[in-house]
Amino acid sequence: MILGDSVQILIAMTLYVMVVIGIGLRYAKRASASSENYLIGGRSLGPWVTALGAEASDMSGWLLMGLPGVAYWFGLSDAIWTAIGLFVGTYLNWLFVAKRIRSYSVVAGNAITIPDFFSNRFKEDKKIIMTIAALFILVFFSVYAASCFVTVGKLFSTLFGVRYIYMMIIGAIFVIAYTFVGGFLAESASDFMQGVIMIIALVAVLSGGVIAAGGISEVLENAKSIPGFFDFFGMAQPALSDGTQLVEAGRPIFGEPVEYGFLTIVSTLSWGLGYFGMPHVLLKFMAIREVEEISISRRIAVIWCAISLIAAVSIGIIGRIIFPTSLLTQSASESIFILMSANFFIPIFAGIVMAGILAATISSADSYLLIASSAFSKNIYHGIMKKEASDKEVLWMTRVTLLVISVIAMIIALDENSVIFTVVSFAWAGFGATFGPIMLFSLFWKRVTREAAIAGMIAGGSMVFIWKLLIKPMGGIFGVYELLPSFLLSSLVIYLVSLITLEPSIEIQEEFELAKNYKSIY
Repeated sequence: MILGDSVQILIAMTLYVMVVIGIGLRYAKRASASSENYLIGGRSLGPWVTALGAEASDMSGWLLMGLPGVAYWFGLSDAIWTAIGLFVGTYLNWLFVAKRIRSYSVVAGNAITIPDFFSNRFKEDKKIIMTIAALFILVFFSVYAASCFVTVGKLFSTLFGVRYIYMMIIGAIFVIAYTFVGGFLAESASDFMQGVIMIIALVAVLSGGVIAAGGISEVLENAKSIPGFFDFFGMAQPALSDGTQLVEAGRPIFGEPVEYGFLTIVSTLSWGLGYFGMPHVLLKFMAIREVEEISISRRIAVIWCAISLIAAVSIGIIGRIIFPTSLLTQSASESIFILMSANFFIPIFAGIVMAGILAATISSADSYLLIASSAFSKNIYHGIMKKEASDKEVLWMTRVTLLVISVIAMIIALDENSVIFTVVSFAWAGFGATFGPIMLFSLFWKRVTREAAIAGMIAGGSMVFIWKLLIKPMGGIFGVYELLPSFLLSSLVIYLVSLITLEPSIEIQEEFELAKNYKSIY
C-alpha cells in the first residue's frame, strides 16, 4: 500500500474515532452521576439501541476477521455451521430470555449486574454466588478483551506496516480511555452506530468481492474445485510446512478433505448455547426502558444477525478465490477482510469500511471491560469488602479495576500469532457454560436452589478448562467444542442438586411468580 493511500485510510478512520470520542464526552456527565447510570444507563435504552448494541458488542471484530478467516482457511463447513448455531442462539435468546431477565432483574432488588441478579434471585446473605460469578466474569472477560486488542493490533499492523505490539497497545489505550470516560450509555450509543457501520462494511466488501470474482457462478465453480472447500459435510485441509500453506505453480496446495460428521456439526452448533450466558448481551436486555419494546428489538437484531453472518462467511469464501496465495497461515487468514477492502475501494472509502473492524472491536471491548470492572467494584468491593462504600467510591473503583483488567488483557494479547477465533471460542465457552444453564434455570424453574446455582456455575466453568486442556487433546469423540459438554454437565448438576436440597423459600417462589407476570412501570 502506497503512502498516500495509507494517509487517506488513516484520515477516514481518525474521523470515525473522533465521532466515537464525541459520544463518550457527551455521556460523560450522565455516566458520572451514579453507578447505576455508569453501569446500566438507568434502564433507558430504546429498542434500536438495545438491538444493535447487543449484536455489535456480541459479534465484535471476530465477525469481520475471525469468521471470514475460518471460511478462508477451512472452507464453508466450519464457518457456516458456526454461523447457523449463532443465529439460532440469537433468536432463542431474544425470544425467551430477554423479557424475563428485564422483568426479573427489576423485581429481584433492581439488580444492575449479572452477579447482582443471581445473588438477589436466591436471597443470599453470604454473597457466595455473587463472588463466584464475579470471579468467572473477571477471568473470561480478560480473555475476551485480549481478543479485541489482538484484532485492533492486526488491523493497524496490516494497514500501516507498523509492528503489531505498538499498534495493539495504541488501540487498547484508546478503547480504555473511551470506556473510562463514558460508561454504559456511551458504550450503548456508540454500539448502535457501530452496528450500522459493521453491516454496511460487510455488505460493501461482499458486493465488491462478488464483482471482482466475476459473479456468483464463478465463485461457486472455483470454490467447488478445492477439495472439501465448499462442502457442508467435509472440511478443506491446507497442506502445511511449519504452519505455512504450501504453494505450487501459484496455486495453494490442499490435502485430502476431512469428514465433517454429525458429532462435529452438533459440537459446532453448540456455539448457540453460549448466548444464554453472555453478560454483555444479557445486560442490554436488562437496560431496555420497556419490556414491551423487546419484540421490536428482537426483529431488528435477528435481521442484522442473519445478514451479517451470511456476509462474513461469504467474504471468506470469495477471498480465497480472489487472493488464493496472499494469506498462507491461519493467523494471517483473519486479515482477508482488510485485504479485500484495501483492494476493492478507493482509500478514503476503504478507511470507512475498515472502520467497521475498529467499530466492532470498540463496541465489544468497551462492553467487556465495563462489565468485568463492575463485577469487581459492585459485587466484590461494595458487596463484600466495603459495604459502606459510597456510590462515588464504587464508581472510581470501577474505573481503577478497568485499568487493571486492561493491562492483563494487553499482556495476553502480546502474541501477534494469536488466532482471534480460537481466543474468542474459549471465552465464549466459559461464559456459556458458567452462566447459561443457571440463567435458564433461574428464569424458568421455580424449584432451582441456591446450592444448585453454586454447584452448577463451578461445574460448568471448571469443565471448560478441564475439557479444553486435558480431554479435548485426546481427539476422537472427545474433540468436541468444550462448550457442549460443559453446558450439559452444568445443567445436570443444577437439576440434580436442586432435587436433593430444600425447596426455595416462599419469598423466593412468590418473587418468581411476580417476575413471571411483571408489567413494565418504566
